[in-house]
Parts: sequence; structure tokens; C-alpha cells
Amino acid sequence: MAWVTGLGMLVGLYLGATRLGELPFVFWLFGGLLLFSAFSISLGNWMDRRSLIRLDADGIAFENGIRSVRLTWPEVQNVAVIPTRLGKRVQVQSAQSHFTFKTLGESTIGTQQFRTGFADGQEILDAVLKNCNMKITAEKDGMVYYARA
Repeated sequence: MAWVTGLGMLVGLYLGATRLGELPFVFWLFGGLLLFSAFSISLGNWMDRRSLIRLDADGIAFENGIRSVRLTWPEVQNVAVIPTRLGKRVQVQSAQSHFTFKTLGESTIGTQQFRTGFADGQEILDAVLKNCNMKITAEKDGMVYYARA
């Protein structure tokens, strides 16, 4: 939808410019912003489809097509869990690096059901907290912050 909107706006602007002459720059800027939004959405979807988390006895690895992070269990310093409309957003942080993943979220629009995040996201979060011996250190506005005990 974003691509159709952005391209449709630019085609409409081009046709309008050929019939009416010069159009204000703000219209072209808005069309460009629509295309930038479409690109951003597509990039985010591409990264989400390529996101991969691996857990093993030594630590956790995260890849998403652009970033690749490998943390051993002792390197993980804290975890923040932020509730969203679609599941939870989990931020795993070390002194040198970090990554974020989402737990499973489901929504329905009309008859279409959409799923986002990792189906085993809650189990991944539980494994990180257990392997790093983390406890809740702060809670605010639904956000839960964990650090080593």
C-alpha cells in the first residue's frame, strides 16, 4: 500500500505538472517522503523475515540480514522488556553490543490474521533470563528491566 501511495502520488504530480505547469516543491517533497516511508517499511519487513536467533550452551546469536551479534552468557549485562500492541519488544544488551527482537504478536484485520515476531519469543526471553541469572531491577509504565542478580 505504501509503494502504491508513493508512486501514485508521484505519477499524479507528474501528470499535474505537465498539464498545469510548475507545482509547488512541497508536493514533490511529500511524494518523496511517501516513497521513503515505503522503502523503510520494506526494509523493516525484509529484516524481520531474515531475523534469526540461536541459543546454545555458550550464549546467544542474533542475525537479521544487516546485523550479526554474538554474545556469550557472561557478556549479557541487562535485558529490557517493553510491551507493545503486538507482543513484547526485548532488548538484550552487553557492554559492547545489543540487539532487539519481538515476541509473538497477533492481530486480525477483517478476516486476515497477521503474526509478527518470534513464535518462541517468550521461551527465548525466559532462556536468556535463566542462563544469565537475571532478576527484575526496575518496572515503569509496563516496561520491565532485568539485570544480573
